Amino acid sequence: MRNSYLPYGKQWLEDDDIEAVIKVLKSDYLTTGPTITSFEQKVADYVGAKFAVAFSNGTAALHGACFAAGIDEGDEVITTPITFAASANCVRYVGGTVVFADIKEDTYNIDPAEIEKNITPQTKAIIPVHFTGQPVQLDEIHAIAKKHNLIVIEDAAHALGAKYKGQKIGGLSDMTMFSFHPVKHVTTGEGGVITTNNEFYYKKLLQFRSHGITREPKNIIKNDGPWYYDMQFLGYNYRMTDIQAALGISQMEKLDRFIARRCEIAQMYDKAFKGNELLITPQQVPESYSSWHLYVIQLNLEKLNATRKEIFDILVAQNIGVNVHYIPVHTLSYYQELGYKKGSMPKAEALYKVMITLPLFPKMTDSDVYDVVIAVLSELEKVSK
Repeated sequence: MRNSYLPYGKQWLEDDDIEAVIKVLKSDYLTTGPTITSFEQKVADYVGAKFAVAFSNGTAALHGACFAAGIDEGDEVITTPITFAASANCVRYVGGTVVFADIKEDTYNIDPAEIEKNITPQTKAIIPVHFTGQPVQLDEIHAIAKKHNLIVIEDAAHALGAKYKGQKIGGLSDMTMFSFHPVKHVTTGEGGVITTNNEFYYKKLLQFRSHGITREPKNIIKNDGPWYYDMQFLGYNYRMTDIQAALGISQMEKLDRFIARRCEIAQMYDKAFKGNELLITPQQVPESYSSWHLYVIQLNLEKLNATRKEIFDILVAQNIGVNVHYIPVHTLSYYQELGYKKGSMPKAEALYKVMITLPLFPKMTDSDVYDVVIAVLSELEKVSK
């Protein structure tokens, strides 16, 4: 057993990250200052998008994207059940109806064929999620969106630095959301961003994150003077601080190094678990490059004399911080009360029953990875039939 607990994910902060934050703390602007704009530009440049708008967190960013897309009461938005609740909640925030489409068994991502089956005259948008950092089949999803005149908002909370057919995620759809929570590829403490190539969405997002207020003289009918502003719709206070943005700029300099290490760890897991009949490892799509936010295995419970919970508890007792990502959103109490049915997403529900997330973050040492591998293999062997 390990001497110390190994979490499933963790930030990696270095002295220059701390110095960047201190510099802002000593400056004139702690919020709504120039560092935010610099951070936004850095993210936009990295992913190949024209615009980026920073938000206080990823959920707020998704809320902003749904608002900018014009999603309203009566509109339907299709997303996956294997995701964090925010991917669906953002639709509810603007009064829309969430429609879940089942997943592909190999990648765990939303199945384009299931999206097509769930389209109705009320469908307004698709929110595909790049689960674990593995890009969805964007060509197929974009073709469906074009056919039915739908907006595509990518939830790329897991996928900063991921690539689809050689192009980085972030500049390929109408809007894309990235998260900067501490367990993600880079962190701003809390934070999120929407990237887009659409200037209309860009301006809506900027105004939405700041109460719906504008100070642009050309957009104000009545103008009493240079101090004047107008609130034109009900927005929110979803602004990121310059403190967070400074950390984000510093962290972005390390992103490629962090992703390279994540890939190394995933390859170590792949090699260690290859051919083992007691578990199933993640499959990668040839045309995609995963940025490996999570490493999710499936337990072959038919060959094990233990439940998933028993195995989970055994590994935690070994100081291996496993987790489960995610409980299918449609089975959560709030969505059950709205009328969503258990059993309606058979592939997602079957996956949930056997999945376990192993630790994966760039500061892990080879020795840490070895500890995880030994714990998983030895404990599974003990309970094998």
